[in-house]
Amino acid sequence: MSFTWGPATGVGSMPGDDAREAAKTVTGSFEDFPFLPELPARGPGADMIGRTAGMLVELYARVEPSGWRIGDRPGRDTKRARSWLGEDLDALEEFTQGYEGPLKVQAVGPWTLAAALELRGGEAALSDLGACRDLAGSLAEGLRTHLDEVRRRVPGAQIVLQLDEPSLIAVLRGQVRSASGYRTHRAVDRQRVEATLRDVVGVHTDGPVVVHSCAPDVPFALLRRAGAAAMSFDFSLLTERDDDAIGEAVEGGTRLFAGVVPGTDGPLSDPAGSVMGVRTLWRRLGLHPGLLAEAVTVTPTCGLAGASPEYARRALAHCARAARSLADNPE
Repeated sequence: MSFTWGPATGVGSMPGDDAREAAKTVTGSFEDFPFLPELPARGPGADMIGRTAGMLVELYARVEPSGWRIGDRPGRDTKRARSWLGEDLDALEEFTQGYEGPLKVQAVGPWTLAAALELRGGEAALSDLGACRDLAGSLAEGLRTHLDEVRRRVPGAQIVLQLDEPSLIAVLRGQVRSASGYRTHRAVDRQRVEATLRDVVGVHTDGPVVVHSCAPDVPFALLRRAGAAAMSFDFSLLTERDDDAIGEAVEGGTRLFAGVVPGTDGPLSDPAGSVMGVRTLWRRLGLHPGLLAEAVTVTPTCGLAGASPEYARRALAHCARAARSLADNPE
């Protein structure tokens, strides 16, 4: 299947609680790569964990003082999460009438979900590998349903599925804290992590999957083996230790979603300055400058939920301008 990536897009979250306003901003900023906005300011169920928990099949979660906990039946928290997702899809559908091209939707990946969702006893699902397996299976089924719904509403879209995995490195290194906070859960075997990710990535059979993490030390090689077609990351957290993995990824056809525009309010440099580091990396790796626009999508460093609405609009427009700068002046 031939697929055309957009030059710039957002990560996922936006400030405020107005679904129509967010969809209007996103589709206006990225005419060739919009995304389904998330609005966590609305409260539990609109946050990334609650939103994805609402997609699960035959598993339900409710809000406890300590966080989201798996329960026996769908309660008001599940219903609220599903209602808000429906609102967001209504708004997206309204502002993408006749749209054809790439469209990104986001959900939390299986390992960050396992680190965040509590079992009935209060410990993270990560503490029980059987529970992790059940959770990943439920997530896969829920994502199938969600992707079908997006296809129905925006029939001209080529859907990109983004899996948010900010806790992945902590899972691999045994750094996820237990409920008591006095110890950490055992590191999960890398092959198990990779196999589970591959199963969930495999759900999206007619489009690419991008894995997003704004944590340091993104495991590029593991994610590529798991089937990710693109990696989304905070560019400022890269070190020269990542060079080989990034060079291999680009040469293997993996797309980079380079988070170069700050996610919270502050001064923005000129668009060319925002992507200066990307050009420098390219030169360091000895990659052909002409590959830049073909291999890189420009994004904010992470979600924009913590930004002011005015800054969020400027940041998205800045991403689009920075991507144009990269395409027009790759060297």
